[in-house]
Amino acid sequence: MEYVYAAMLLHSAQKNIDEDGVSSVLGAAGVDVDGARVKALVTSLGDVNIDEAMATAVAAPVAAAPAAAGGSADAAPAAEEAEAEEEEEEDDAAGFEGLGSLFG
Repeated sequence: MEYVYAAMLLHSAQKNIDEDGVSSVLGAAGVDVDGARVKALVTSLGDVNIDEAMATAVAAPVAAAPAAAGGSADAAPAAEEAEAEEEEEEDDAAGFEGLGSLFG
């Protein structure tokens, strides 16, 4: 996520989102920069209108988490935590595939 945040920071500062800029922001934040990830991010954002994508994302309603059916009150948070961990692992495995879809 640091890479996306770096791109959003550059966009907010009205700077070009390029490999040098993203790498500089990440380096200044103390992140070990992976050049391949930076290049993939910049390429993915090349054709994206970030202002429009952010406006669309803000306007989109947030889906409520489904209530756990039955069980104890302690089981629901544990199940939600397990689901969140699975989603995070899937996100890590997916890499930057489809990153452009985040913005449009």
